[in-house]
Amino acid sequence: MKIGLLIYGSLNTLSGGYLYDRKMVEFLRQNGEEVKIISLPWRNYFSHLTDNFTFQLPVGLDLLIQDELNHPSLLLPNRRPHPYPIVSLVHHLRCLERRPPWQNLLYRLVERTYLRSVDAFLFNSKTTCKAVQALVGDTRPYSIAYPPTDRFGPALSADVVAARAVEPGPLRILFLGNLIPRKGLHTLLDAITYLSASLVRVEVVGSLEADPVYANAMRSRASKIPIPVNFHGPLDGQPLADQFRAAHVLVLPSTYEGFGIAYLEGMGFGLPAIGTTAGAAPEMITHAKNGYLISPGDGKQLAAYLLQLATDRLLLTEMSCNALQRYRQQPTWEETAAQIRQFLYKFL
Repeated sequence: MKIGLLIYGSLNTLSGGYLYDRKMVEFLRQNGEEVKIISLPWRNYFSHLTDNFTFQLPVGLDLLIQDELNHPSLLLPNRRPHPYPIVSLVHHLRCLERRPPWQNLLYRLVERTYLRSVDAFLFNSKTTCKAVQALVGDTRPYSIAYPPTDRFGPALSADVVAARAVEPGPLRILFLGNLIPRKGLHTLLDAITYLSASLVRVEVVGSLEADPVYANAMRSRASKIPIPVNFHGPLDGQPLADQFRAAHVLVLPSTYEGFGIAYLEGMGFGLPAIGTTAGAAPEMITHAKNGYLISPGDGKQLAAYLLQLATDRLLLTEMSCNALQRYRQQPTWEETAAQIRQFLYKFL
């Protein structure tokens, strides 16, 4: 089968969505499929709308997968009849992110027009599936294919996790996400202002280039807080695994996540996860069992939960072991990728 994958920029971009795309391509190629990457250059949203006047769907394919991130570029190219089936891979909807209502009204109109132009969907979560179905108002073919969360191999043992939880010293907090407002680093920095330097320290892993203005503001803000906050930039492979292994808790208080690969990856290292009630985090985080859920932007409540974990190491041990159990319930990427391939073959 000749498959195209349409993305913005490079497939090697370090983010959860691009990791999904990358691993999917790797699996399909390993199983004999020919996959061609079609890349449009990164620009701002309104510049992407002008792609509609210049971009045409590629020829010579049996099927085209479009990363839904590309939706503003595809309103006219996707006009029917299609030369082949088009499957949209939806990580999350832009119109569900927090921003002024008038902006989201525009994004909603553009996104709905795009979503109605494709033939089928791949979703990364039940949350994303329900959001798209509510927006487009139909039930065209789809598959919910969970992201790859097992790239670091088997989970840590409960003994290792329990021993780490009771080590003396501050609670080691890991924030993993590109430094953009949606990921909520500002909420974490708000929270630690309520805590003392003897109780917590923070490691921040994620690109400083995705939104340089925001990233610089967060670094400046962190420098004024009397608690260690270390910025590592983007990490992958063993350096990222080392950060997971050293931490006690993963905090990613995003205003919206279509899935949140980082939550489950952290659970594989026995890290309770703290996310928000917005988006798909509740599919993975059971409040007060393997982590906590806060309202978006609620730094004071986040501080209360961090204080609880920092001062009650038996609770931290229990929640860390619960996180391991949740991680082991997730399908392996091999199972998910095989499901994707089987779904695509339905359209030949």
